[in-house]
Amino acid sequence: MKRTPDLSTATWRKSSYSDGGLNNCIEVADGYSDLVPVRDSKVPAGPALVIAAPAWTAFVEFAAGA
Repeated sequence: MKRTPDLSTATWRKSSYSDGGLNNCIEVADGYSDLVPVRDSKVPAGPALVIAAPAWTAFVEFAAGA
């Protein structure tokens, strides 16, 4: 059974793909083996998505037009 990691001590950083404005930013947390936690920077206490690392890599490559 997979478990959601404890994100209470996560160190979040703004994604380099965010536009730098106040409205379209996501944050990611590093340091989770094979997972990438993602959250909306406007709602830091809100829920986070936990995405498998290969799926996140594919998404970023697609978004970057690679």
